[in-house]
Amino acid sequence: MEMELDNGRAPTETSRKADHLCVLVHGLWGNPSHLDFIATSLRDRYNEDRLHILVAKRNSGNYTYDGIELGGERLAHEVEETLANLAEEGHNIRKLSFVGYSLGGLVARYALGLLYARGWLDKLEPVNFTTFVSPHVGVRLPLKGTWGFLWNNVGPRTISMSGKQLFMIDTFRDSGRPLLSVLADPDSIFIKALKTFKHRCVYANIVNDRSTIFYTTAISAINPFEDLENVQFDYVAGYEPVIIDATKPVAVVKPERPSFLEQLQRQVISFFTNLPFQALFTAFVIIGVPLFLLNAVVQNFRSQRRIRRHEAAHSRKIFDRYRVPVIVEEVQQVVEEVFESAGARQKPDHLSSATTTTTRAASDTPKRHRGGATTSSSATDLESKLEEDDIEPLLRRSSTASSFGSEKFPTLALTPAQFSIIDSLNSVGFHKFPVWIHNHRHSHAAIIIRVQKRGFDEGKVVVKHWLDQEFEI
Repeated sequence: MEMELDNGRAPTETSRKADHLCVLVHGLWGNPSHLDFIATSLRDRYNEDRLHILVAKRNSGNYTYDGIELGGERLAHEVEETLANLAEEGHNIRKLSFVGYSLGGLVARYALGLLYARGWLDKLEPVNFTTFVSPHVGVRLPLKGTWGFLWNNVGPRTISMSGKQLFMIDTFRDSGRPLLSVLADPDSIFIKALKTFKHRCVYANIVNDRSTIFYTTAISAINPFEDLENVQFDYVAGYEPVIIDATKPVAVVKPERPSFLEQLQRQVISFFTNLPFQALFTAFVIIGVPLFLLNAVVQNFRSQRRIRRHEAAHSRKIFDRYRVPVIVEEVQQVVEEVFESAGARQKPDHLSSATTTTTRAASDTPKRHRGGATTSSSATDLESKLEEDDIEPLLRRSSTASSFGSEKFPTLALTPAQFSIIDSLNSVGFHKFPVWIHNHRHSHAAIIIRVQKRGFDEGKVVVKHWLDQEFEI
């Protein structure tokens, strides 16, 4: 397709005019074809004389098991190779944009930190940084019961190093902290890199995204969309009913009590509507889970072998350049050396008011003043009336905003490390866009039309909104 030709064919006088490189990064178990719709939409909007598109491919398939650090090093190397090749062909690249899908958003953030440390973000103008359903706060479920314990302890052991990092049970180098915590350290090269971008935005599914749930993709300690029947909100004009307007108020409303017959009717409809899915799910549990776990053992072994090879001497000749200090005070000397040498379905539990204060106080970064999400009132009390003070901004665009800022929604049962990540990333500042995919259960794939499939068309609205409102050439 056209995007492949961006990297493979001889340059023309027209293509040499393009000075902007946009890098697209796929997610876990992914491959470049998952980004075909985004890449095609970019090319339809911007010709070769305006934009180069790199669909990263070094981390395809099971290589995504190998972890964010290794994946980020591969991506940084691929970007540097691309920039060098473009320069040799006579292109004068002056601008840089990154788009990450799912895990690709974290890999992109890691790679950008490395590029920052090597001076690239001083040479180039960082323009757009966008993630679609990326788990910035990890994939740990905010559940305190048995199900939460099982998911949060079994899950990380099925996808090698990436699993450990996503569930935050790893230790990054000698930091004593998980990689995701280091990735969000205010003094790290990764946060410094993010701050250089002119535009930063995230798109987050509000329903049916079992891969990356709302709190982690929206970088939020609360979820206003847990009970959609009892909230009211506005859509972005022209992109309804998919893109929710996060600058408008959300209202908690009193639900109407359905009659017995209405309740019975809903239950019957729900049962038969979900029957095919439940049958498929049961078959998956009986047949698919054992096969998945067996494959996980095999892929974990292969991943660990790749990681060891990556660390071996012959590989280090290429990747030693990326083993840089990750805290800015330590990296300043490295940057100078670079310039001298050459120039990334369960109901969640919440915290009580007292626990919220205690848990957030335990976080390892300084806190800004918060509205104070609380569960001192029960969910029933919360939904029992609609008053003036029930109307709160759904999400703030300010760089100092902490998630949705509404004291009307309870704080999720996250860890102190996760609260720190949320605070740090929100201090950088992101435009956040909640997305409601209505027509398909697999919203994680539908949001970018990962494959051409019936029911995924709402993803066209998401990508159009991004190109219309957020992406700058």
